Amino acid sequence: MKVTFLGTGTSHGVPVIGCSCPVCTSTDPHDNRMRSSILIEKGDSAVVIDTGCEFRMQALRAGIKHLDAVLYTHAHADHLMGLDDLRVFSKNERFPVYGFTSTLDAVRKIFPYAFRELPYKGAPRLEAVTVEDGEIFTAGTIEFQAIPLMHGLMRIAGYRFGRTAYLTDVSDILWNENRERLEGVRTLIIGALRDRPHWSHFTFSEAVDAARTIGAEKVYFTHINHETGYRDIQERFAPYAESAYDGLELEVEDE
Repeated sequence: MKVTFLGTGTSHGVPVIGCSCPVCTSTDPHDNRMRSSILIEKGDSAVVIDTGCEFRMQALRAGIKHLDAVLYTHAHADHLMGLDDLRVFSKNERFPVYGFTSTLDAVRKIFPYAFRELPYKGAPRLEAVTVEDGEIFTAGTIEFQAIPLMHGLMRIAGYRFGRTAYLTDVSDILWNENRERLEGVRTLIIGALRDRPHWSHFTFSEAVDAARTIGAEKVYFTHINHETGYRDIQERFAPYAESAYDGLELEVEDE
């Protein structure tokens, strides 16, 4: 099973508009970060988690020609606003988008035309599929499990597939709830915003602590802001934890 990082940046992306800090002006391509999203591929199946503002550019760069579904973590703009570009995958039948009830309710309010019985020509034709805490479901031929997390005061979804878990925008992994759900995870992709504490995101150190609690063997940070450059993260946390970067491809275990 292959994972491709379509984007690894925070809500502003990197570089940030109007910013001249060392990371935003870096010539290292690893420091150019679109909004966070991943593509998971297994055989002929392909699933994306989150469609941020640059989804069209990410899909073109990754050469995506087919998708079976999109899984949403939550309905913040940097994870959602590329939804309209799903229209190319829903020409002949409704395209499934998965998420918690609260997420899909927000998606319907923002994009009501995508869920109408008789949408206007050219609009995406989507089917909202609700998942519950801990639910195991299949998209394409890929099995996922919904992992509830806290993002500040918001309860959002992470997703486990095989021995990999994708936990972005997280400030609490709800270990008492998720202990069994995360048992055996070897590769952990986890949001780590910056060094300074934040009320709704892990710092790098907090993300590493969570990874060790889970027992992950390898960690990739994502949803990273412009305060810390790629090479600095690598020097401080590798080899156990590394900074993911846009375009990074991983082969991960599907069982």
